This record gives sequence, structure tokens and C-alpha cells, in this order.
Amino acid sequence: MKVICDRGALVEMLNLVSGVIVSRTPKPVLSCVKLTAADSTLTVSATDLEVSVRVSTPRVEVQEAGEALIVADKLIQIVRESVDSTLTLTNKDESTVIRGQDSRFTLNGYRTTDFPPIPEFTGEPDFQIPAGDMHKIISQTIFATARENSRYAINGVLIEREGNKIAVIATDGRRMAMAKGSCKANKGDSRSAIVPTKALNLLLRIFTDSEKPVQVRVADNQVLFATENAVLASNLVEGNFPPYKDVIPRDGDKKATIGTDVLASATRRAGLLTNDESKGVRLSFKADGLTLSSRAPEMGEAEVNVGLANYQGDPIEIGFNPTFILDALKVVDAEQVTFEFKAPNKPGVIRSGPDFLYVIMPVNIQ
Repeated sequence: MKVICDRGALVEMLNLVSGVIVSRTPKPVLSCVKLTAADSTLTVSATDLEVSVRVSTPRVEVQEAGEALIVADKLIQIVRESVDSTLTLTNKDESTVIRGQDSRFTLNGYRTTDFPPIPEFTGEPDFQIPAGDMHKIISQTIFATARENSRYAINGVLIEREGNKIAVIATDGRRMAMAKGSCKANKGDSRSAIVPTKALNLLLRIFTDSEKPVQVRVADNQVLFATENAVLASNLVEGNFPPYKDVIPRDGDKKATIGTDVLASATRRAGLLTNDESKGVRLSFKADGLTLSSRAPEMGEAEVNVGLANYQGDPIEIGFNPTFILDALKVVDAEQVTFEFKAPNKPGVIRSGPDFLYVIMPVNIQ
């Protein structure tokens, strides 16, 4: 293999695949990237056996087609530190030489046949969706996934499709986020899959051209996302996702409409006087406004008063973790949100239009 590659393009590709590269592993090939030069294109691939990524660029001159398997960390360091606009990569046997105008590096690698196969996106997709739309509905939910939990299914994100409608749901048992959108389906059937959080975080990094359609296909125990120059494949999370529809309150008779930025600012300020022992902020809703208060032993007390655009129902006092409220407000793109309640010991619901819903469990505040 011999290629002359635009250094910027190579840096970008290595940054994208670095998220799946395993630094410490009994299988050395998992700490490598595979370079494939063919048809005037350079492709960089990486996998951790659960998630696989392959990205390509035409910003390359392929003088000799071929493949190379190179230890990723040193290759990334060399390419990032280079001052050249282009780099020449030459591979023979298991050794790769990287040349710049005033530099030459030789990296020992491995046989390309030792690299695990990466799934190919073949056949018709189940559906396709603009990258910008997919980015939005994933960003509005992925923050609510469980980080570490014995219930493995909630370490992933549920993607449901029914015809041309798609919903993404995430929960950690204390809150749940759901976002909806539209897609172009090849079939009118219904499908669902639990996708690992890691895979979706990578998806947000890789598919950034908002107008470009992303093709999606679920096959056996895998999901594949693809554009013309990138493919992400991931094993699905096994198990059953919690029956999320059962936890969405249907009888909230108290509704407050408030500016998104207003609520975010007030929550941040009231949350300043909370600690590990007192993580909650009390929200007191009345027809004439909202009061947020907090109290932490040995620290003091806080009180913030803000106006409401509208309030329906009897007054209510209810406590929430301020971080959970702020997490939702960060991903809302509307100027106002609606907060719904039933009782101080019942979940609250934040809504933004018809396509975003966030259920949050209350906390006890002494």
C-alpha cells in the first residue's frame, strides 16, 4: 500500500474512530486501526468487537492499493503533531512508514488478516432519516440513560419505529426522556431495538452533516447506520426495556408554562445551596408565580422567584433534583416548556411541543 493523504482528512478520520479503540486489551489488534486504500479512497476502520466504525475519504492519492494494520495511539500522535499538509503512508508486510517533508516514522503493526471483520451495510435499509433529525432526537434522550445498572437493558436507548414515525426513549429508573420524529421507511411494519449508549454517542460524532440521510438497518442482533462515507455497526443490548408507557402520568391536573431560559436560570441559582445530603430544590407553584428554594445544613438557604406565562390548577409544592431538570432544559429547543404535576409524591412531566416528553421522579425535601 502507498497513499498520499491530506493530513487534515486523516486526523479527522482517526479522531472519529478513536472512540472504539481499546487501549488495554489481551487482543493487540483491537488497539489498532485498519487502513484500506482502494478505488481512490482511503478507509479507516476500528472495532472493540461490540461497536465497529468505518470512515472513508476521497482526499487521497492511491499510488498502490493495499491494507495496513497499525497501532492506533502512535499513529494518531504522529499525524496530529505533523506540520505537513499531506503525508505519505507506505506499507510492506507488517511495517508502515509515514513520511512528511522533514520526518520519517516506521511503525510495526500486525497482519491485516488478524483484524476482526467489520459488518457491511448490504441490502435495503429499514428506514432513512436526515442526520440532523436523528442527531436531535438522540441528543434529547441519551443523557437519561443509566451509567451503571444491573438492569442492563436501561444502559441502552430504545429506538422504536412504526411506519414513518420514530421514537427514541431512555431511562435510568429515576427519569425518562422520549423524543419523536419522522423517517422514510421502506416498509410499513413496526420494529424496535435497544442500542448501546456508546454506539449512539459515536453516531453523534460521526454523522454531523445535518442534510445527509442516514440509512438504518436492524439485522439479527445488530444495528447498522450508514452514509456514503461512514458505517457504524453495533451489537444490540439484550433484554427487555422497561414498559415506559406505564410510567407516563396521564392525570396531571396542574400545569405551568414557563420560559425555558427562565426556568434554567432559576434552577441553577436555587441549586447553588444544595449538597450531597440535600440534593433537592423545592418548587412552589401558584397562580402568581414560581418560587424555587433550597436549604443545606451549615451552608444556608436560597430562594428564587420567577414569573409564569400561565398556571392552571391548585398551588403545589414539589421537590426535584435540580440537575435532572437542567439536563432536560439543555436539550429543549423551544422558548417555553410546560411542567405538569398531580401531587408532591407523583412524577412531574416536562413537555416541549408534541415531540419531547420528560418524566422526572420527585425527591423528599425536609
